[in-house]
Amino acid sequence: MNPLSMLFGAGVAVKNSLYDSRTLKIERLARPVVSVGNLSVGGTGKTPFVIALGELLKQRGVTFDVLSRGYGRTSNTTTVVDPLGAPSHYGDEPLLIARKLDVPVIVGADRYEAGLLAEERFPSQLHLLDDGFQHRRLHRDFDIVLFPKEDFTGTLLPLGRLREPHVSLRRADAIVAFDPLRISGNKAQPWSARRVVILPAMTSRAIAFCAIGRPKQFFDSVKLPGQGPLASVHFRDHHRYQQADIDHLVRTKRATGAECFITTEKDLLNLGAFAAQLQPLRVAELRIELESPEEALNFLLDTLERRTGCRL
Repeated sequence: MNPLSMLFGAGVAVKNSLYDSRTLKIERLARPVVSVGNLSVGGTGKTPFVIALGELLKQRGVTFDVLSRGYGRTSNTTTVVDPLGAPSHYGDEPLLIARKLDVPVIVGADRYEAGLLAEERFPSQLHLLDDGFQHRRLHRDFDIVLFPKEDFTGTLLPLGRLREPHVSLRRADAIVAFDPLRISGNKAQPWSARRVVILPAMTSRAIAFCAIGRPKQFFDSVKLPGQGPLASVHFRDHHRYQQADIDHLVRTKRATGAECFITTEKDLLNLGAFAAQLQPLRVAELRIELESPEEALNFLLDTLERRTGCRL
């Protein structure tokens, strides 16, 4: 392992040991907390999984809110997301969650503080903690970790994408795998899932662009039989589009003879008013589907009842 990654890993190990020994204080909310996270930086599908899990909870009649950091926002206050607001104020992913699920979403760097605000304002039965696996300061009653095959052979930051080593999976209660991977020495329940990209009606002469953590997954998904998009343009994850970016995309369209653009729901949020300059613009929807959703939800709710005494 590279010395820089070894140093990073040592720091992670020290932090986790301090939380495990309760040397660092772990705060507990009054209502159960279900964390959705991963081991790596970006692109594993946490946001669509939160939405999928939220839809299952709503079908079961369980009320909940979502606690999120609100990565990339300009504000540093702990606040409730206005679904009609701007991604610059709340973060693109919390805003997308709020719009798709129509539930309270609270953003704050301190998720405990966000949870206190949620419990003061809303009668939710539980909290979903978005991207919470490394946020050890907040006690959670159930940990879900998304684990794509790329993370199986990944290396630690700063050279790789992993924020924690594989041994940290021992903290997980359920591991969502998109491939049939064997994770030795782990007692978490395996949940099989698949990524489903819902494509709009579109011509094959398209320019695909996005600003997400793992763009290749998106570009591969928008390939029509026998051919791909005429061009693929990638920006940094959570990129806020500017006029120069729009001009570049328009020039690319003219140079290739493309007839339309296609992007993601998150990018549509970050485009804002610039979307009008990219018409016709098509939007692909990424969904995460569990192989056995009812079995997974039953295991989650039964575990919460056993650990917290709350029957949901």
